[in-house]
Amino acid sequence: MNNMDFNETAVFVKVVQAGSFSAAARQLGLPTSTISTRVSRLEARLGTTLLQRTTRRLSLTEAGTVYYQHASLGLGYMLEAEAAIDEARQQPQGKLKITAPADLGDNLLAGLLEDTQREFPALELELILTDRYIDLVADGVDVAIRTGELRDSSLIAKPLGTIRWALFANLDYLKQAAPLEAPQDLHLHRCVQFTPLGRDAWNLISSQNTLTIPMQGRTMANNIGVVKSMAENEQGVALLPTIICKQSITSGKLIRVLPEWQGKADPVHLVYPKQRFMPPKLRAFIDLAQEKLKSHFLE
Repeated sequence: MNNMDFNETAVFVKVVQAGSFSAAARQLGLPTSTISTRVSRLEARLGTTLLQRTTRRLSLTEAGTVYYQHASLGLGYMLEAEAAIDEARQQPQGKLKITAPADLGDNLLAGLLEDTQREFPALELELILTDRYIDLVADGVDVAIRTGELRDSSLIAKPLGTIRWALFANLDYLKQAAPLEAPQDLHLHRCVQFTPLGRDAWNLISSQNTLTIPMQGRTMANNIGVVKSMAENEQGVALLPTIICKQSITSGKLIRVLPEWQGKADPVHLVYPKQRFMPPKLRAFIDLAQEKLKSHFLE
């Protein structure tokens, strides 16, 4: 057999994990042409086709599947060995990609990044705000803050607490609006809707009851910051996460209405891929995020 090139093997493994040449190129910081060339050289050296390339997707051949299973295992052990050494001797450094849902709150996330940067100045931080479900491994993301029920059991999840949704409005709006003494009175009010919660109704619960309140859909937005700002500016009643309303309550811009009723309650977790040896940058961030975020969420 010709001389082995571990770079070619590593690139092939990354292409399979990422699902495409272009995604692997982005993660490795190399041109797509370089990625394609290295995989082609590997196939030529092995004398067999490993990947079937079509315009829509990549698929492993039978030989490619066998090679990937062994190569990814071996490469994984090599990376773990280096990570074990790094963990013992390094300070947290390098680039850390974090994803979080857009409705978690700008102030909370900005504060978390500021705290992380202050404590670990050698870290480069990238925050990706999205409501889309991100495949952490395929997209090269180190850690996610996720709300709601977890979908991927292959990831490690650290519980942070619960986000609770409740009804808020500006006091000046309430003074000139119809009385709001029961959820059924909401049909007499302007309501500002966050569309990911649903366009047709709000689901509210109390200690003894559950109600579905039909919505007229007059004012809707898919950005939680816009919904909160509209409620602060006397545009109506909004169903908002209590975590993003604390400053507005303190400043008098919002008050909670129908306090015995609330919307959904979402569990919150820190989520990251399983790995035998955790990189120092990831361990440092997880420890700090757990400490900083847990105080914000109600259990």
